[in-house]
Amino acid sequence: MTAATAGCDPRPADGASATTPGVATSDDARPAARRSTPPAVPSSPPSAPVSSPAATPPSPSVSASVPTSAPPKPDPQGTTLLASGSQGRQVRELQARLRQIGHFNRSPTGYYGTVTADAVRSFQTKRGLTATGRTDTLTWQRLLGMTRPPTAAELDPPTTAPVAKPDKRCMTGRVLCISKNSRTLSWMIDGRVVSSMDVRFGSQYTPTREGTFSVYWKSRHHVSTIYHTAMPYAMFFSGGQAVHYSADFAARGYQGASHGCVNVRDEGKIAALFDQVKTGDKVVVHG
Repeated sequence: MTAATAGCDPRPADGASATTPGVATSDDARPAARRSTPPAVPSSPPSAPVSSPAATPPSPSVSASVPTSAPPKPDPQGTTLLASGSQGRQVRELQARLRQIGHFNRSPTGYYGTVTADAVRSFQTKRGLTATGRTDTLTWQRLLGMTRPPTAAELDPPTTAPVAKPDKRCMTGRVLCISKNSRTLSWMIDGRVVSSMDVRFGSQYTPTREGTFSVYWKSRHHVSTIYHTAMPYAMFFSGGQAVHYSADFAARGYQGASHGCVNVRDEGKIAALFDQVKTGDKVVVHG
């Protein structure tokens, strides 16, 4: 089955700032000095003829000293371990540890976006480190020394906000129960909550539709045909509106909005949900 219009997620805000960890342009290397050429010495006019054609002894050669560029100085804070664009469990641990000491004010997402970079920069500034926003070996070791290993609940909290009381339409069968008030999605089977996750909705100009729907199409590696952006783990329920993972939501949180879709920022949870949900399962979007 093909959706008539498939796509609603904006481009990630970090696009231009995403960098590959460990690859940085050194600003310590000096450019090589230009090779200098000795000025030409004008020849003297010939004097009176000489009787002997003895050759003039060669002038000593002029050797120009060309300084070579200095080798890059090692970064005093060590190797970059994580930076904008990084994803995974270590990013989640970084966020959880920063949250323990008040530098990260949300649940871990596992995505290193602008919010995480700002949190790292804040930590580095307070500890007298160079505030790069990248997590290098010195920053990581300093953070480990000030925090404890995060618990499972700290690493993978169900949601940022308390899960709303399920709508009565969600109490029977297999249901994606989505609350706009609490900004949460609960995957429910026969009235039991199997898993919950944070979600984000469309703006006032492109609102997410409310009502009772059903999943009519699933697309694991979907790309929007309207906005040409990735919509991984898309589960379409109303025209081009779908529940799907959003890298932009993971990076920027609620500062942004979708074009009507239900965005999920926890990729691990939406991947697991995608494998459980079947075509035909109910979707309830309520206030």
